[in-house]
Amino acid sequence: MANNKQSKLKIKVPAISKKVKKPVSKNSALKAERRNLLRRASDKDKTPTHLGKVLLQQSQDLKLKNRQIKKWVERNDLAEEQVYILTKAMESAVDGIFLIDAQKQDYPIVYTNKSFQKMTGYTKNEILGKNYFLLYGVDSDPLIINKIKRAMRKGKSFIGEVLNFNKAGKKCWNSLRLSPVHDLMGEVSHYVGIKTDITLMRQRELKIEEQRHELLHVTRVGKLAEFVSSLAHEISQPLTAILAYAQAAQRMLKSKEPKLKEALECIINDDKRAAAVIQRLRSLLKKGVSEMKPLDINTLINDTVMLIATDAAVRHDVLKLELKNELPLICGDQIQLQQVILNLISNSFDALDNGQQIREIIINTSVKDNMIIVEVRDTGCGIPVKNLPKLFTRFFTSKQDGLGMGLSISRSIVESHGGKLNVKNNPDGGAIFYFSLPIKQKAEV
Repeated sequence: MANNKQSKLKIKVPAISKKVKKPVSKNSALKAERRNLLRRASDKDKTPTHLGKVLLQQSQDLKLKNRQIKKWVERNDLAEEQVYILTKAMESAVDGIFLIDAQKQDYPIVYTNKSFQKMTGYTKNEILGKNYFLLYGVDSDPLIINKIKRAMRKGKSFIGEVLNFNKAGKKCWNSLRLSPVHDLMGEVSHYVGIKTDITLMRQRELKIEEQRHELLHVTRVGKLAEFVSSLAHEISQPLTAILAYAQAAQRMLKSKEPKLKEALECIINDDKRAAAVIQRLRSLLKKGVSEMKPLDINTLINDTVMLIATDAAVRHDVLKLELKNELPLICGDQIQLQQVILNLISNSFDALDNGQQIREIIINTSVKDNMIIVEVRDTGCGIPVKNLPKLFTRFFTSKQDGLGMGLSISRSIVESHGGKLNVKNNPDGGAIFYFSLPIKQKAEV
């Protein structure tokens, strides 16, 4: 029985196929998944289902956003390029460009280019955050600064010329243009400024102005020379008449009144002296070729001092002569050299007019290196150091009524004679004008 039961129980074992399935690759799995999604997305009539519509819409949205992102990237790149070009242009500009924060009361600078830093003499770190108006310098015109501030408070532009002083204290002129910058709300957020260095232009204008004044001076001096020449001619006529009458009276009273005769002699002598002064004055103003001849410098100084002895006495000034004896002769024009000595003494007179207790002018002569040296030393107020380099410049003068021509002409005369004219301050007070003239050689005529 048992064997029969065992024979009835049959277990079906599936046959093992000889073919072995290959493992599915990753790409094949993805393709199969895609096909399944497409089959599920469409029915037998190929009509898109809801899921298909969603996928299609998302695909279109992605394409749109991709195009928008691409445009934004292009715009951003263009904006960055424009900002870069604008920044490089501002940095390369010859004019000084700067930006001021208008919303803060102390007007701090938030940007400057290299030209602005060069103009002011400050570095970038020294400028940024600093009050713009502190860069002008203490000697700047407060009226101009207040005018700029008023324009900025009102949100207006400013255009004008401003005198600045850089970090080293050097004076410089700038053409300034300030313009407001508005934000999205229309409020003034910043001020952009452009400064152009016009120092050279202003210097040229000042030079032209100085030349114009020089021309006016020359015109006035020319008229003055004509007037003095005419005056000398007019004065010489009555002097001649006085001399004739005095000599006639002297002859008539020759043996009668000794005291009267003495008085007439004084009149005659003074008349002759006055006539000599007039003659020398006319010679100084006379046009003509220089007459070079041998001269004794001591005699020339004595004759010149005689011309201004009365003026010195009226001023209560003391004229001392310390002339070295037996000096060699020089070769020169008597009138021109007298003009030099006269001008130097006259300048010393003016220097003594500033209330000096000791009013003394000393003229001395000496010899050094084949040159005659003449010094005119006074006990006056001296010369300011800043004026020394330009003292011999044409039309430079520190006097209110001065013409500024005497020293310039005197130097030209001395140099035309082969010498040099200079000045220095006396350590003991006052000034020393000194000039040199070459000794006359034997072969000279």
